[in-house]
Amino acid sequence: VILLCFRRYLITALTSCLFWNTFGLSAAMDSKPNILLFLADDLGIGDIGCYGNNTIRTPNIDRLAREGVRLTQHIAAAPLCTPSRAAFLTGRYPIRSGMASSNRYRALQWNAGSGGLPANETTFARLLQQQGYTTGLIGKWHQGVNCESFNDHCHHPLNHGFDYFYGMPFTLLNNCQENKPPELDVALQAKLWVYSQIITLAVLTLTAGKLTGLISIRWKIIACFTLVGGLFFISWYSSYGFVQYWNCILMRNHDVTEQPMRLERTASLMLKEAVSFIKRNRHGPFLLFVSFLHVHTPLFTTAKFLGKSRHGLYGDNVEEMDWMVGKILDSLDKEGLKNHTFTYFASDHGGHLEAQDGSAQLGGWNGIYKGGKGMGGWEGGIRVPGVFRWPGVLPSGTVIDEPTSLMDIYPTVVHLAGGILPQDRVIDGRNLVPLLRGRAQKSEHEFLFHYCGSYLHAVRWYQKDSGAIWKAHYVTPIFHPPGAGACYGKGICPCLGEGVTHHDPPLLFDLSRDPSEAKPLSADTEPLFDTVIRKIGRAVEEHRRTLTPVPEQLSLYNAVWKPWLQPCCGTFPFCWCDKEGDSTQV
Repeated sequence: VILLCFRRYLITALTSCLFWNTFGLSAAMDSKPNILLFLADDLGIGDIGCYGNNTIRTPNIDRLAREGVRLTQHIAAAPLCTPSRAAFLTGRYPIRSGMASSNRYRALQWNAGSGGLPANETTFARLLQQQGYTTGLIGKWHQGVNCESFNDHCHHPLNHGFDYFYGMPFTLLNNCQENKPPELDVALQAKLWVYSQIITLAVLTLTAGKLTGLISIRWKIIACFTLVGGLFFISWYSSYGFVQYWNCILMRNHDVTEQPMRLERTASLMLKEAVSFIKRNRHGPFLLFVSFLHVHTPLFTTAKFLGKSRHGLYGDNVEEMDWMVGKILDSLDKEGLKNHTFTYFASDHGGHLEAQDGSAQLGGWNGIYKGGKGMGGWEGGIRVPGVFRWPGVLPSGTVIDEPTSLMDIYPTVVHLAGGILPQDRVIDGRNLVPLLRGRAQKSEHEFLFHYCGSYLHAVRWYQKDSGAIWKAHYVTPIFHPPGAGACYGKGICPCLGEGVTHHDPPLLFDLSRDPSEAKPLSADTEPLFDTVIRKIGRAVEEHRRTLTPVPEQLSLYNAVWKPWLQPCCGTFPFCWCDKEGDSTQV
Protein backbone atom coordinates (compact mmCIF):
# COMPACT_ATOMS: atom_id res chain seq x y z
CA VAL A 1 0.00 0.00 0.00
CA ILE A 2 2.83 2.37 0.92
CA LEU A 3 4.66 1.57 -2.32
CA LEU A 4 1.43 2.11 -4.30
CA CYS A 5 0.84 5.51 -2.64
CA PHE A 6 4.45 6.53 -3.24
CA ARG A 7 4.17 5.51 -6.90
CA ARG A 8 1.00 7.59 -7.33
CA TYR A 9 2.67 10.55 -5.58
CA LEU A 10 5.74 10.28 -7.83
CA ILE A 11 3.63 10.15 -11.00
CA THR A 12 1.58 13.14 -9.85
CA ALA A 13 4.73 15.14 -9.00
CA LEU A 14 6.39 14.37 -12.32
CA THR A 15 3.22 15.21 -14.23
CA SER A 16 2.88 18.47 -12.33
CA CYS A 17 6.53 19.37 -12.96
CA LEU A 18 6.18 18.59 -16.67
CA PHE A 19 3.00 20.66 -16.84
CA TRP A 20 4.61 23.72 -15.27
CA ASN A 21 7.82 23.39 -17.27
CA THR A 22 5.87 23.16 -20.52
CA PHE A 23 2.84 25.31 -19.96
CA GLY A 24 4.45 27.73 -17.51
CA LEU A 25 7.12 28.53 -20.08
CA SER A 26 4.49 28.77 -22.78
CA ALA A 27 2.46 31.17 -20.65
CA ALA A 28 5.53 33.29 -20.03
CA MET A 29 6.21 33.45 -23.75
CA ASP A 30 2.57 34.13 -24.64
CA SER A 31 2.25 37.03 -22.19
CA LYS A 32 3.96 40.32 -22.88
CA PRO A 33 7.10 40.66 -20.76
CA ASN A 34 8.35 43.93 -19.40
CA ILE A 35 11.42 45.03 -21.33
CA LEU A 36 14.41 46.66 -19.64
CA LEU A 37 17.25 47.85 -21.88
CA PHE A 38 20.57 49.12 -20.51
CA LEU A 39 22.91 50.91 -22.93
CA ALA A 40 26.28 52.20 -21.71
CA ASP A 41 28.12 55.06 -23.40
CA ASP A 42 31.66 54.39 -24.72
CA LEU A 43 32.13 51.20 -22.66
CA GLY A 44 34.79 48.83 -24.00
CA ILE A 45 34.08 45.12 -24.28
CA GLY A 46 37.12 44.45 -22.10
CA ASP A 47 35.90 46.64 -19.24
CA ILE A 48 33.57 44.20 -17.47
CA GLY A 49 34.18 40.98 -15.59
CA CYS A 50 32.05 38.60 -17.65
CA TYR A 51 34.15 39.53 -20.71
CA GLY A 52 37.45 38.79 -19.00
CA ASN A 53 38.30 41.86 -16.92
CA ASN A 54 39.45 40.77 -13.48
CA THR A 55 40.43 44.17 -12.09
CA ILE A 56 37.31 46.35 -12.55
CA ARG A 57 34.46 45.14 -10.33
CA THR A 58 31.16 44.70 -12.19
CA PRO A 59 29.25 42.14 -10.08
CA ASN A 60 25.78 43.19 -11.21
CA ILE A 61 26.45 43.03 -14.95
CA ASP A 62 28.28 39.75 -14.34
CA ARG A 63 25.20 38.44 -12.49
CA LEU A 64 23.07 39.19 -15.55
CA ALA A 65 25.46 37.10 -17.64
CA ARG A 66 25.43 34.19 -15.14
CA GLU A 67 21.64 34.21 -15.06
CA GLY A 68 21.23 34.60 -18.81
CA VAL A 69 22.91 34.65 -22.20
CA ARG A 70 26.16 36.36 -23.16
CA LEU A 71 27.02 37.22 -26.77
CA THR A 72 30.67 37.30 -27.79
CA GLN A 73 30.24 38.77 -31.27
CA HIS A 74 27.73 41.56 -30.70
CA ILE A 75 28.32 44.35 -33.21
CA ALA A 76 27.34 48.03 -33.22
CA ALA A 77 26.11 49.43 -36.53
CA ALA A 78 28.40 52.46 -36.15
CA PRO A 79 31.46 53.33 -34.03
CA LEU A 80 30.04 56.63 -32.73
CA CYS A 81 27.12 57.62 -30.48
CA THR A 82 24.52 59.32 -32.70
CA PRO A 83 24.52 56.90 -35.67
CA SER A 84 24.88 53.79 -33.49
CA ARG A 85 21.91 54.79 -31.34
CA ALA A 86 19.83 55.66 -34.40
CA ALA A 87 20.45 52.14 -35.72
CA PHE A 88 19.63 50.64 -32.31
CA LEU A 89 16.30 52.50 -32.12
CA THR A 90 15.22 51.79 -35.71
CA GLY A 91 16.81 48.41 -36.52
CA ARG A 92 18.32 49.99 -39.65
CA TYR A 93 21.77 51.03 -40.77
CA PRO A 94 22.09 54.76 -40.02
CA ILE A 95 22.73 55.54 -43.68
CA ARG A 96 19.11 54.55 -44.39
CA SER A 97 17.72 57.24 -42.05
CA GLY A 98 20.19 59.98 -42.96
CA MET A 99 21.98 59.63 -39.62
CA ALA A 100 25.32 58.89 -41.30
CA SER A 101 27.62 61.80 -42.12
CA SER A 102 29.67 62.56 -45.21
CA ASN A 103 31.62 65.31 -43.38
CA ARG A 104 33.72 65.43 -40.22
CA TYR A 105 30.68 66.02 -37.99
CA ARG A 106 29.70 62.40 -37.43
CA ALA A 107 27.56 62.99 -34.34
CA LEU A 108 25.16 65.76 -33.37
CA GLN A 109 27.06 68.77 -32.04
CA TRP A 110 24.36 70.90 -30.41
CA ASN A 111 20.96 70.74 -28.79
CA ALA A 112 20.25 73.71 -31.06
CA GLY A 113 21.20 71.94 -34.28
CA SER A 114 18.41 71.13 -36.72
CA GLY A 115 19.42 67.53 -37.49
CA GLY A 116 18.12 64.44 -35.74
CA LEU A 117 16.22 61.19 -36.06
CA PRO A 118 13.60 61.89 -38.75
CA ALA A 119 9.95 61.82 -37.76
CA ASN A 120 9.22 59.21 -40.44
CA GLU A 121 11.52 56.68 -38.76
CA THR A 122 9.64 54.16 -36.60
CA THR A 123 11.42 53.27 -33.37
CA PHE A 124 10.80 50.10 -31.39
CA ALA A 125 9.33 52.35 -28.68
CA ARG A 126 6.55 53.44 -31.04
CA LEU A 127 5.72 49.87 -32.03
CA LEU A 128 5.63 48.76 -28.39
CA GLN A 129 3.51 51.78 -27.53
CA GLN A 130 1.00 50.53 -30.12
CA GLN A 131 0.98 47.15 -28.35
CA GLY A 132 -0.10 48.67 -25.05
CA TYR A 133 3.32 49.20 -23.49
CA THR A 134 4.12 52.21 -21.32
CA THR A 135 7.44 53.40 -22.70
CA GLY A 136 10.14 55.38 -20.93
CA LEU A 137 13.64 56.67 -21.65
CA ILE A 138 15.95 57.65 -18.81
CA GLY A 139 19.34 59.15 -19.67
CA LYS A 140 21.05 60.07 -22.90
CA TRP A 141 19.14 60.74 -26.15
CA HIS A 142 21.56 62.40 -28.63
CA GLN A 143 19.11 62.10 -31.52
CA GLY A 144 18.22 65.78 -31.84
CA VAL A 145 15.51 68.03 -30.41
CA ASN A 146 14.08 70.68 -32.77
CA CYS A 147 13.72 71.35 -36.49
CA GLU A 148 12.42 74.87 -37.07
CA SER A 149 11.62 76.45 -33.67
CA PHE A 150 12.82 76.12 -30.09
CA ASN A 151 9.79 74.06 -29.05
CA ASP A 152 8.65 72.05 -32.08
CA HIS A 153 10.46 69.00 -30.60
CA CYS A 154 10.32 67.16 -33.91
CA HIS A 155 13.25 64.90 -32.94
CA HIS A 156 12.35 64.63 -29.25
CA PRO A 157 11.91 61.18 -27.58
CA LEU A 158 8.21 61.90 -27.01
CA ASN A 159 7.84 62.29 -30.77
CA HIS A 160 9.44 58.87 -31.27
CA GLY A 161 7.24 56.60 -29.20
CA PHE A 162 8.35 57.29 -25.64
CA ASP A 163 5.62 58.19 -23.14
CA TYR A 164 8.13 59.53 -20.63
CA PHE A 165 11.59 61.06 -20.93
CA TYR A 166 13.99 62.20 -18.27
CA GLY A 167 17.60 62.90 -19.11
CA MET A 168 19.99 64.67 -21.44
CA PRO A 169 18.75 65.44 -24.93
CA PHE A 170 22.45 65.68 -25.81
CA THR A 171 25.49 63.82 -24.41
CA LEU A 172 28.06 64.43 -21.71
CA LEU A 173 31.15 66.43 -22.68
CA ASN A 174 34.17 67.79 -20.85
CA ASN A 175 32.49 71.16 -21.35
CA CYS A 176 29.81 70.06 -18.88
CA GLN A 177 32.27 70.10 -15.97
CA GLU A 178 34.15 73.10 -14.64
CA ASN A 179 37.94 73.15 -15.00
CA LYS A 180 37.99 70.52 -17.75
CA PRO A 181 39.59 71.18 -21.16
CA PRO A 182 36.92 71.80 -23.83
CA GLU A 183 35.96 68.81 -25.93
CA LEU A 184 33.59 70.22 -28.54
CA ASP A 185 35.28 71.25 -31.80
CA VAL A 186 38.60 72.02 -30.11
CA ALA A 187 40.57 72.49 -33.35
CA LEU A 188 37.97 74.83 -34.83
CA GLN A 189 37.77 76.87 -31.62
CA ALA A 190 41.55 77.30 -31.67
CA LYS A 191 41.41 78.61 -35.25
CA LEU A 192 38.57 80.98 -34.42
CA TRP A 193 40.55 82.36 -31.48
CA VAL A 194 43.55 82.95 -33.76
CA TYR A 195 41.40 84.71 -36.39
CA SER A 196 39.81 86.87 -33.69
CA GLN A 197 43.23 87.83 -32.34
CA ILE A 198 44.48 88.68 -35.84
CA ILE A 199 41.47 90.92 -36.41
CA THR A 200 41.96 92.58 -33.01
CA LEU A 201 45.66 93.12 -33.70
CA ALA A 202 44.84 94.61 -37.12
CA VAL A 203 42.34 97.06 -35.62
CA LEU A 204 44.79 98.10 -32.89
CA THR A 205 47.58 98.54 -35.46
CA LEU A 206 45.41 100.66 -37.74
CA THR A 207 44.21 102.76 -34.79
CA ALA A 208 47.76 103.35 -33.55
CA GLY A 209 48.91 104.16 -37.07
CA LYS A 210 46.09 106.64 -37.51
CA LEU A 211 46.78 108.35 -34.16
CA THR A 212 50.53 108.65 -34.83
CA GLY A 213 50.06 109.69 -38.44
CA LEU A 214 52.07 106.72 -39.74
CA ILE A 215 49.08 105.32 -41.61
CA SER A 216 46.72 107.36 -43.72
CA ILE A 217 43.34 105.74 -43.24
CA ARG A 218 39.84 107.00 -42.59
CA TRP A 219 38.19 106.40 -39.22
CA LYS A 220 35.19 104.91 -41.03
CA ILE A 221 37.36 102.09 -42.35
CA ILE A 222 38.74 101.38 -38.86
CA ALA A 223 35.20 101.44 -37.48
CA CYS A 224 34.15 99.02 -40.20
CA PHE A 225 37.03 96.65 -39.33
CA THR A 226 36.05 96.90 -35.65
CA LEU A 227 32.41 96.15 -36.39
CA VAL A 228 33.22 93.16 -38.59
CA GLY A 229 35.67 91.81 -36.01
CA GLY A 230 33.14 92.24 -33.24
CA LEU A 231 30.42 90.50 -35.19
CA PHE A 232 32.80 87.67 -36.08
CA PHE A 233 33.76 87.17 -32.43
CA ILE A 234 30.16 87.29 -31.22
CA SER A 235 29.03 84.90 -33.95
CA TRP A 236 31.24 82.08 -32.71
CA TYR A 237 31.79 82.89 -29.05
CA SER A 238 28.04 83.10 -28.40
CA SER A 239 27.93 79.35 -29.11
CA TYR A 240 31.32 77.90 -28.14
CA GLY A 241 31.73 80.21 -25.16
CA PHE A 242 28.57 78.89 -23.48
CA VAL A 243 28.54 75.19 -24.33
CA GLN A 244 27.76 74.27 -20.72
CA TYR A 245 24.51 76.25 -20.91
CA TRP A 246 23.49 75.23 -24.41
CA ASN A 247 24.30 71.51 -24.35
CA CYS A 248 24.57 70.37 -20.72
CA ILE A 249 20.92 70.37 -19.73
CA LEU A 250 18.36 67.99 -18.26
CA MET A 251 14.77 67.66 -19.46
CA ARG A 252 11.66 66.00 -18.10
CA ASN A 253 9.42 65.32 -21.06
CA HIS A 254 9.25 68.67 -22.89
CA ASP A 255 10.46 70.85 -20.01
CA VAL A 256 14.05 71.86 -19.22
CA THR A 257 14.64 71.17 -15.50
CA GLU A 258 18.36 71.97 -15.12
CA GLN A 259 20.36 74.41 -17.23
CA PRO A 260 23.23 73.84 -16.82
CA MET A 261 23.02 70.47 -15.14
CA ARG A 262 24.68 69.79 -11.80
CA LEU A 263 26.82 66.72 -12.38
CA GLU A 264 27.28 65.93 -8.70
CA ARG A 265 23.69 64.73 -8.45
CA THR A 266 22.97 63.55 -12.01
CA ALA A 267 23.60 59.85 -11.33
CA SER A 268 21.28 59.91 -8.32
CA LEU A 269 18.56 61.65 -10.31
CA MET A 270 18.80 59.13 -13.16
CA LEU A 271 18.66 56.21 -10.74
CA LYS A 272 15.73 57.70 -8.89
CA GLU A 273 13.82 58.20 -12.13
CA ALA A 274 14.46 54.64 -13.35
CA VAL A 275 13.34 53.07 -10.05
CA SER A 276 10.30 55.34 -9.94
CA PHE A 277 9.29 54.40 -13.50
CA ILE A 278 9.41 50.68 -12.63
CA LYS A 279 7.34 51.22 -9.48
CA ARG A 280 4.72 53.34 -11.29
CA ASN A 281 4.36 50.79 -14.05
CA ARG A 282 4.77 47.57 -12.09
CA HIS A 283 1.45 46.26 -13.38
CA GLY A 284 2.96 46.54 -16.89
CA PRO A 285 3.71 45.89 -19.54
CA PHE A 286 6.45 48.50 -19.78
CA LEU A 287 9.52 49.30 -21.85
CA LEU A 288 12.26 51.09 -19.93
CA PHE A 289 15.34 52.19 -21.87
CA VAL A 290 18.07 53.20 -19.40
CA SER A 291 20.59 55.04 -21.57
CA PHE A 292 23.54 55.68 -19.26
CA LEU A 293 25.61 58.87 -19.34
CA HIS A 294 28.40 56.65 -17.99
CA VAL A 295 31.21 56.12 -19.08
CA HIS A 296 31.64 59.10 -21.41
CA THR A 297 34.08 61.85 -20.51
CA PRO A 298 34.30 63.87 -18.26
CA LEU A 299 33.67 60.71 -16.18
CA PHE A 300 32.05 62.64 -13.33
CA THR A 301 31.81 60.15 -10.47
CA THR A 302 30.16 60.61 -7.09
CA ALA A 303 32.32 60.68 -3.97
CA LYS A 304 31.17 57.21 -2.91
CA PHE A 305 33.09 55.63 -5.81
CA LEU A 306 36.04 57.99 -6.28
CA GLY A 307 39.39 56.30 -5.81
CA LYS A 308 37.83 52.88 -5.21
CA SER A 309 38.84 51.08 -8.42
CA ARG A 310 42.25 49.94 -9.64
CA HIS A 311 41.86 51.85 -12.92
CA GLY A 312 41.65 55.46 -11.84
CA LEU A 313 38.71 57.69 -12.66
CA TYR A 314 37.57 55.54 -15.58
CA GLY A 315 37.39 52.41 -13.43
CA ASP A 316 35.55 54.36 -10.72
CA ASN A 317 32.97 55.46 -13.28
CA VAL A 318 32.45 51.91 -14.60
CA GLU A 319 31.96 50.59 -11.06
CA GLU A 320 29.43 53.34 -10.30
CA MET A 321 27.48 52.40 -13.43
CA ASP A 322 27.49 48.74 -12.40
CA TRP A 323 26.15 49.76 -8.98
CA MET A 324 23.32 51.64 -10.71
CA VAL A 325 22.52 48.53 -12.76
CA GLY A 326 22.32 46.57 -9.50
CA LYS A 327 19.98 49.07 -7.88
CA ILE A 328 17.62 48.98 -10.87
CA LEU A 329 17.67 45.16 -10.90
CA ASP A 330 16.92 45.23 -7.16
CA SER A 331 13.84 47.33 -7.88
CA LEU A 332 12.63 44.63 -10.28
CA ASP A 333 13.09 42.04 -7.51
CA LYS A 334 11.29 44.24 -4.99
CA GLU A 335 8.27 44.56 -7.28
CA GLY A 336 8.31 40.83 -8.07
CA LEU A 337 9.05 41.47 -11.75
CA LYS A 338 12.38 39.66 -12.25
CA ASN A 339 10.89 36.59 -13.91
CA HIS A 340 8.57 38.63 -16.08
CA THR A 341 11.19 41.05 -17.45
CA PHE A 342 13.37 40.67 -20.53
CA THR A 343 16.62 42.47 -19.63
CA TYR A 344 19.45 43.50 -21.94
CA PHE A 345 22.80 45.21 -21.40
CA ALA A 346 25.16 46.56 -24.08
CA SER A 347 27.36 49.51 -25.06
CA ASP A 348 26.72 51.82 -28.01
CA HIS A 349 30.24 51.20 -29.42
CA GLY A 350 33.81 50.49 -28.33
CA GLY A 351 35.95 52.34 -25.80
CA HIS A 352 37.53 55.71 -26.61
CA LEU A 353 41.26 55.01 -26.83
CA GLU A 354 42.27 58.63 -27.46
CA ALA A 355 40.56 59.92 -24.30
CA GLN A 356 43.54 60.75 -22.10
CA ASP A 357 44.63 63.27 -19.50
CA GLY A 358 48.40 63.20 -19.60
CA SER A 359 49.35 59.62 -18.81
CA ALA A 360 45.90 58.82 -17.37
CA GLN A 361 43.64 56.77 -19.64
CA LEU A 362 40.09 58.16 -19.62
CA GLY A 363 38.67 55.79 -22.21
CA GLY A 364 37.79 52.12 -22.21
CA TRP A 365 39.65 48.92 -22.97
CA ASN A 366 38.59 46.89 -25.98
CA GLY A 367 40.31 43.68 -24.98
CA ILE A 368 42.12 41.82 -27.71
CA TYR A 369 40.38 43.77 -30.47
CA LYS A 370 42.14 46.35 -32.63
CA GLY A 371 40.96 49.96 -32.65
CA GLY A 372 38.24 51.78 -30.76
CA LYS A 373 35.55 54.44 -30.84
CA GLY A 374 35.26 56.25 -34.16
CA MET A 375 36.91 53.50 -36.20
CA GLY A 376 34.31 52.12 -38.59
CA GLY A 377 35.95 48.83 -39.46
CA TRP A 378 38.27 47.63 -36.73
CA GLU A 379 36.65 45.31 -34.19
CA GLY A 380 37.57 47.42 -31.17
CA GLY A 381 35.26 50.20 -32.35
CA ILE A 382 32.20 48.04 -32.96
CA ARG A 383 32.37 44.80 -30.93
CA VAL A 384 30.51 45.41 -27.69
CA PRO A 385 29.10 43.51 -24.70
CA GLY A 386 25.71 41.92 -25.21
CA VAL A 387 23.95 40.29 -22.25
CA PHE A 388 20.34 39.04 -21.98
CA ARG A 389 18.31 37.69 -19.07
CA TRP A 390 14.77 36.36 -18.81
CA PRO A 391 14.57 33.77 -16.01
CA GLY A 392 12.62 30.67 -16.93
CA VAL A 393 12.66 31.47 -20.64
CA LEU A 394 16.29 32.05 -21.60
CA PRO A 395 18.84 29.47 -20.45
CA SER A 396 21.25 30.64 -17.76
CA GLY A 397 25.02 30.69 -18.09
CA THR A 398 24.92 30.42 -21.88
CA VAL A 399 27.52 31.84 -24.26
CA ILE A 400 26.73 32.40 -27.95
CA ASP A 401 29.54 33.04 -30.44
CA GLU A 402 27.34 33.86 -33.45
CA PRO A 403 27.48 37.27 -35.20
CA THR A 404 24.69 39.55 -33.92
CA SER A 405 23.97 43.26 -34.09
CA LEU A 406 22.59 46.00 -31.86
CA MET A 407 20.04 46.42 -34.65
CA ASP A 408 18.68 42.98 -33.70
CA ILE A 409 17.12 44.40 -30.54
CA TYR A 410 14.47 46.11 -32.68
CA PRO A 411 12.83 43.00 -34.19
CA THR A 412 13.47 41.03 -30.99
CA VAL A 413 11.50 43.30 -28.66
CA VAL A 414 8.80 43.89 -31.28
CA HIS A 415 8.37 40.11 -31.51
CA LEU A 416 8.16 39.77 -27.72
CA ALA A 417 5.54 42.50 -27.59
CA GLY A 418 3.42 40.81 -30.25
CA GLY A 419 3.97 43.59 -32.76
CA ILE A 420 4.53 43.55 -36.50
CA LEU A 421 7.62 44.99 -38.17
CA PRO A 422 7.11 47.85 -40.65
CA GLN A 423 6.60 46.48 -44.16
CA ASP A 424 7.39 49.72 -46.02
CA ARG A 425 11.13 49.79 -45.32
CA VAL A 426 14.21 47.61 -44.98
CA ILE A 427 14.81 46.34 -41.43
CA ASP A 428 18.41 45.18 -41.08
CA GLY A 429 18.07 43.62 -37.62
CA ARG A 430 17.04 40.00 -37.02
CA ASN A 431 14.89 38.48 -34.28
CA LEU A 432 17.25 36.95 -31.70
CA VAL A 433 14.67 34.96 -29.71
CA PRO A 434 15.27 31.59 -31.45
CA LEU A 435 19.03 31.99 -31.05
CA LEU A 436 18.79 33.10 -27.42
CA ARG A 437 16.48 30.21 -26.48
CA GLY A 438 18.63 27.63 -28.23
CA ARG A 439 16.00 26.87 -30.88
CA ALA A 440 18.38 28.10 -33.60
CA GLN A 441 22.09 27.36 -33.72
CA LYS A 442 23.15 29.87 -36.37
CA SER A 443 22.79 33.63 -36.68
CA GLU A 444 20.44 34.85 -39.39
CA HIS A 445 23.07 37.37 -40.50
CA GLU A 446 25.19 36.41 -43.47
CA PHE A 447 26.69 39.86 -44.09
CA LEU A 448 27.19 42.84 -41.81
CA PHE A 449 28.29 46.19 -43.25
CA HIS A 450 30.59 48.41 -41.21
CA TYR A 451 30.25 52.12 -41.94
CA CYS A 452 32.32 55.08 -40.82
CA GLY A 453 29.92 57.96 -41.33
CA SER A 454 28.41 57.37 -44.78
CA TYR A 455 31.54 55.57 -46.02
CA LEU A 456 31.67 51.80 -46.13
CA HIS A 457 34.92 50.77 -44.46
CA ALA A 458 34.53 47.01 -44.00
CA VAL A 459 32.21 44.04 -44.54
CA ARG A 460 31.81 40.83 -42.54
CA TRP A 461 30.74 37.57 -44.19
CA TYR A 462 29.64 34.67 -42.04
CA GLN A 463 30.29 31.52 -44.07
CA LYS A 464 27.96 29.29 -42.10
CA ASP A 465 28.87 25.96 -43.69
CA SER A 466 32.53 26.31 -42.66
CA GLY A 467 32.16 28.53 -39.61
CA ALA A 468 34.60 31.07 -41.04
CA ILE A 469 33.92 34.74 -40.41
CA TRP A 470 35.62 36.71 -43.16
CA LYS A 471 36.12 40.43 -42.87
CA ALA A 472 37.29 42.67 -45.71
CA HIS A 473 38.57 46.19 -45.00
CA TYR A 474 38.22 48.61 -47.90
CA VAL A 475 39.32 51.64 -45.85
CA THR A 476 41.29 51.90 -42.60
CA PRO A 477 42.35 54.93 -40.55
CA ILE A 478 46.00 55.96 -40.44
CA PHE A 479 47.11 55.65 -36.82
CA HIS A 480 49.06 58.47 -35.22
CA PRO A 481 51.79 58.02 -34.30
CA PRO A 482 52.36 55.13 -36.72
CA GLY A 483 51.68 51.77 -35.12
CA ALA A 484 50.04 53.32 -32.06
CA GLY A 485 46.67 51.62 -32.59
CA ALA A 486 44.70 54.89 -32.43
CA CYS A 487 44.72 58.48 -33.68
CA TYR A 488 46.20 60.18 -30.64
CA GLY A 489 47.08 63.34 -32.49
CA LYS A 490 43.53 63.90 -33.71
CA GLY A 491 41.29 62.95 -30.80
CA ILE A 492 39.36 60.52 -32.98
CA CYS A 493 40.15 58.78 -36.26
CA PRO A 494 38.66 60.25 -39.45
CA CYS A 495 36.53 58.42 -42.00
CA LEU A 496 37.83 60.07 -45.15
CA GLY A 497 40.52 62.22 -46.69
CA GLU A 498 44.22 62.11 -45.96
CA GLY A 499 43.64 60.39 -42.62
CA VAL A 500 42.65 57.07 -44.17
CA THR A 501 44.15 54.40 -46.43
CA HIS A 502 42.14 52.79 -49.25
CA HIS A 503 42.92 49.11 -49.91
CA ASP A 504 42.66 47.44 -53.31
CA PRO A 505 42.48 44.53 -52.94
CA PRO A 506 40.88 44.85 -49.49
CA LEU A 507 42.62 43.70 -46.33
CA LEU A 508 41.14 40.31 -45.50
CA PHE A 509 40.97 38.54 -42.13
CA ASP A 510 39.32 35.39 -40.86
CA LEU A 511 38.00 36.45 -37.47
CA SER A 512 37.33 32.86 -36.47
CA ARG A 513 41.10 32.28 -36.52
CA ASP A 514 42.39 35.83 -36.02
CA PRO A 515 39.92 37.87 -33.93
CA SER A 516 42.60 40.51 -33.24
CA GLU A 517 42.96 41.22 -36.97
CA ALA A 518 46.72 40.93 -36.64
CA LYS A 519 47.59 38.97 -39.80
CA PRO A 520 45.96 40.05 -43.08
CA LEU A 521 45.53 37.25 -45.57
CA SER A 522 46.56 37.31 -49.23
CA ALA A 523 46.14 35.19 -52.33
CA ASP A 524 49.47 33.56 -51.45
CA THR A 525 48.47 32.60 -47.89
CA GLU A 526 44.74 31.92 -48.33
CA PRO A 527 43.50 29.71 -51.21
CA LEU A 528 39.98 31.15 -50.92
CA PHE A 529 41.15 34.78 -51.03
CA ASP A 530 39.83 35.65 -54.50
CA THR A 531 36.59 33.72 -53.96
CA VAL A 532 35.89 35.49 -50.67
CA ILE A 533 36.68 38.96 -52.05
CA ARG A 534 34.34 38.37 -55.03
CA LYS A 535 31.57 37.09 -52.76
CA ILE A 536 31.81 40.10 -50.48
CA GLY A 537 32.00 42.45 -53.46
CA ARG A 538 28.71 41.07 -54.83
CA ALA A 539 27.12 41.47 -51.38
CA VAL A 540 28.20 45.13 -51.32
CA GLU A 541 26.60 45.72 -54.72
CA GLU A 542 23.34 44.10 -53.59
CA HIS A 543 23.37 46.08 -50.33
CA ARG A 544 23.88 49.38 -52.16
CA ARG A 545 20.90 48.63 -54.38
CA THR A 546 18.71 48.64 -51.26
CA LEU A 547 19.78 52.16 -50.28
CA THR A 548 17.62 55.13 -51.21
CA PRO A 549 18.64 58.81 -51.03
CA VAL A 550 17.47 60.60 -47.87
CA PRO A 551 18.22 64.03 -46.38
CA GLU A 552 21.51 64.03 -44.48
CA GLN A 553 20.71 64.85 -40.87
CA LEU A 554 24.36 65.51 -40.02
CA SER A 555 25.04 67.95 -42.84
CA LEU A 556 27.06 71.07 -42.06
CA TYR A 557 23.88 73.17 -42.06
CA ASN A 558 22.11 70.83 -39.65
CA ALA A 559 25.20 70.58 -37.45
CA VAL A 560 25.72 74.27 -36.69
CA TRP A 561 24.29 76.00 -33.61
CA LYS A 562 21.08 77.92 -34.31
CA PRO A 563 20.05 80.21 -31.45
CA TRP A 564 16.37 80.08 -32.46
CA LEU A 565 16.38 76.31 -31.84
CA GLN A 566 17.99 76.45 -28.40
CA PRO A 567 16.01 74.70 -25.63
CA CYS A 568 15.79 77.26 -22.83
CA CYS A 569 14.10 77.25 -19.43
CA GLY A 570 13.95 81.05 -19.40
CA THR A 571 13.82 83.74 -22.03
CA PHE A 572 16.69 83.28 -24.46
CA PRO A 573 19.57 84.01 -23.93
CA PHE A 574 18.93 84.02 -20.17
CA CYS A 575 18.76 80.24 -19.94
CA TRP A 576 19.45 78.95 -16.48
CA CYS A 577 17.32 77.12 -13.94
CA ASP A 578 17.32 74.40 -11.28
CA LYS A 579 13.93 72.78 -10.81
CA GLU A 580 15.26 69.61 -9.23
CA GLY A 581 16.32 70.96 -5.82
CA ASP A 582 18.09 68.28 -3.80
CA SER A 583 15.50 65.53 -4.22
CA THR A 584 17.87 62.71 -5.17
CA GLN A 585 17.02 59.99 -2.68
CA VAL A 586 16.15 56.63 -4.23
